[in-house]
Amino acid sequence: IVAEEFVTAEDGSGVVHMSPAFGADDYAAGQRHELAFLQPVGARGEFPDDMPLVGGRFVKDADPLIIEELQRRGVLFKSQRFVHSYPHCWRCRTPLLYYARTSWFVRTTAFKDRMIAANAQVHWTPPEMGAGRFGEWLENNIDWAISRERYWGTPLPLWLCDADAAHTVPVQSYASLAEHAGRALPDDFDPHRPFIDDYHWPCRAAGCNGTMRRTPEVVDTWFDSGSMPFAQWHYPFENAERFAAQYPADFIAEGVDQTRGWFYSLLAIATGLGDELAGSREAGAGSRDSGTVGDRRAGASDRRTSSDAPASRPQSPYRSVVVNDLVLDANGHKMSKSRGNAVDPWAVIERHGADAVRLFLVASSKVWVPRRFDENAIREQAGKFLRTLKNVYSGIFAQYANFGWAPSAADPAVADRPLADRWILSRLTAVEAQVDAALTSYDATVAATALIQFVDDDVANWYVRTSRARFYDVADADNRAAFATLHEVLTVTCRLLAPLCPFVTDWMHRELTGETVHLARFVREPAQAHRDERLEVAMAAIRTLATLGRAAREQAGIKVRQPLARMVVVAPRVSEAELAPLMPLLATELNVKEVAFASSGDALVTLEGRPNFRTLGKKFGKATPEAAQQVAALPSDVLRRMANGEGVEVTAGGTTRALDAEDVELRRLSAGDLVVAEELGFFAAIDPAVTPALQGEGRARELVSRIQRLRKESGLEVSDRIVLAVRGGPEVGDVLDAHAEWIKSEVLATELVRETSLSGTYHATLAVDLDGIPADVAITKV
Repeated sequence: IVAEEFVTAEDGSGVVHMSPAFGADDYAAGQRHELAFLQPVGARGEFPDDMPLVGGRFVKDADPLIIEELQRRGVLFKSQRFVHSYPHCWRCRTPLLYYARTSWFVRTTAFKDRMIAANAQVHWTPPEMGAGRFGEWLENNIDWAISRERYWGTPLPLWLCDADAAHTVPVQSYASLAEHAGRALPDDFDPHRPFIDDYHWPCRAAGCNGTMRRTPEVVDTWFDSGSMPFAQWHYPFENAERFAAQYPADFIAEGVDQTRGWFYSLLAIATGLGDELAGSREAGAGSRDSGTVGDRRAGASDRRTSSDAPASRPQSPYRSVVVNDLVLDANGHKMSKSRGNAVDPWAVIERHGADAVRLFLVASSKVWVPRRFDENAIREQAGKFLRTLKNVYSGIFAQYANFGWAPSAADPAVADRPLADRWILSRLTAVEAQVDAALTSYDATVAATALIQFVDDDVANWYVRTSRARFYDVADADNRAAFATLHEVLTVTCRLLAPLCPFVTDWMHRELTGETVHLARFVREPAQAHRDERLEVAMAAIRTLATLGRAAREQAGIKVRQPLARMVVVAPRVSEAELAPLMPLLATELNVKEVAFASSGDALVTLEGRPNFRTLGKKFGKATPEAAQQVAALPSDVLRRMANGEGVEVTAGGTTRALDAEDVELRRLSAGDLVVAEELGFFAAIDPAVTPALQGEGRARELVSRIQRLRKESGLEVSDRIVLAVRGGPEVGDVLDAHAEWIKSEVLATELVRETSLSGTYHATLAVDLDGIPADVAITKV
């Protein structure tokens, strides 16, 4: 019986049997305590044929026989089945054995500290992977068993004497092999098995008559992968300058399972070679750890060479690492062909497009976080965004630019363009800096999210929507400013999005500039970027007020097409001077005639307090009903002081207590005839009164909306002119009397005809309802 730290009394009895040939911990304990090393199982996991009772049986199949024999002898204390974790082959699902094999090792423990120091220089994404999972792997480093008992692979270049295995020769090159073998290698020399094993020679050790033959093992494939940085250039035999220019790598990216695979093999080999890689971009950063390869161990035998690592600064073969976690199935399980839950990526790409799939995987969550795969989400998120981007280009820019706009000196300078243009260009500069910083730190999710929000919220849902009328012509400076602005926004957006969506961005960038996006400058020169942060703050306030104004309209049950006389707004922390130039935009967006400022919302709303009996009960006990009455009776000005953080007290049952925010639910009620919406200190109050004149204008807007829809459904081009015919009663006539010219200009009608019946031949006709007033319209293409 021996004591070991890997056995505890927390699970089971605290006493376990030991099998040094069938477990790493057991083997190490056997070495420490000089226990016998016995290997009673063959390489196929079967007992020897001549072994009594269980001879020739697979070890798991022998369990019942052994239990039966113990019972027969009367030495069995208890037999019971337990459900526990056990390793199985990932392909055939048969149980596996931990099995001690004779192997060749790289003594990585000799330069473990240097690997840890090199890892400390690496920028890991996420950081906890480098300090945690990978860092702990290095801290607990054991020597690397690099040999594999397989046929195909890179042959282990070690020749051993068949008379004395201590006589070992490492062969470092083709030239070295030819020299040892005493014959030239043919031009078509193949360094793999079986050809490499034809090369042998007499042992040259003094007094030895043996023959040097290659050890039969091949090299761990991760050794090949870890040699990639220099092996790809055939360095050090050639391409020294190219290697020096490209080593170390700026970054690598792989799955989380590579912490013990490629990430480790790259670092271990580079650190072990040290100064042998001195031709790199950081020459002299490493040092040669000699004598670390060639250690072979089997059971209790252990032959190794010694090594003393020089104390110079170590170098990692990569500067940054991006760790990707797994894409799981819809139930959160790891995808596997054997389980039948794997998703065919080519089929998904065929249905949604490569760009949409790429963007979905990057934007939906951090790539180092496990993600459940939901194909519907591709369509809802990435697919919807790409359609929006394409519609902004094809449906707005390309369609109307065909009227004759192209970039030229006639386009107004940015400083001379309307505020809306300067605002979206300022936002573009901000997003450009945000995306560049995110990708520089290898956070593609932040970059993708910023671009999606910019295109959806700023470009499509605000700038293009509020500026649409400016794209219907190309003649004057305002039109040219709009086209030049949207052209720059789309071009820069394509460049920022190209690493994530390389195909659609390249197509669009070629359409915009005639050049591929992948050779364009990623970010603009500082002189080309324009930023006005105060304008961005002011526009954000306008957009907040617009949202509140629409909410107030909804409360009042009034559609946005119905003009209103006035609204009153409050915007904290933004001066009236900054907001005033943007007020026409707000008035147009909310379809109101006049927008007035107020310094605070006090005159727009009154406050009403509702007591929270649960929290008041903790303060007033039996006097809670009286305290609740006191709270309900608090006047609006006292409640407003409380909302601003001032202390308020109430007395009940002879006890005076200070009220906390949770004690009172504040309700805001509109004061007067205005309908008010409020959020975080912003107020938008509309006058809901609709005069006959405003009602007529609203009907005119409704009529225009229906005609525009009829044009689209009839297949007319946006530039097509029409003759418009309208039939209706006196109220429809009143609308036409007041707004005929405006209606004609909006729908591109060269003529507006009032008909008593629509019996002629028209391109399309439609019956409409104008706020309860019936009418018929007809259009004919001119």
